[in-house]
Amino acid sequence: MNTIEAAQGFSAMGSESRLEVLQALVRAGNAGLRVGDIQERTGIAASTLAHHLKFLSAANLIVQRKQGRVIMNTANFEYLNSLAGFILENCCTETEPRS
Repeated sequence: MNTIEAAQGFSAMGSESRLEVLQALVRAGNAGLRVGDIQERTGIAASTLAHHLKFLSAANLIVQRKQGRVIMNTANFEYLNSLAGFILENCCTETEPRS
């Protein structure tokens, strides 16, 4: 993952509502949630929720798949792990300042 990709991923999470949606999907695990379930858990209006889901999907933070007449949404755990790894990649590598 490069800096541009990471910045886009973090930027997509930069909305309180999108972060709330993403957290609901992370809590749901690999089973994911239907759009109606996300709406119930977050209280976000349907039209606004559709916008946020489209944004999160375009940023690769979630995966949407159609199951019959239902769209299932899941967190893209692989990508989220990559983002976490990117931000923590150089954690604690600074040397102590010399006195």
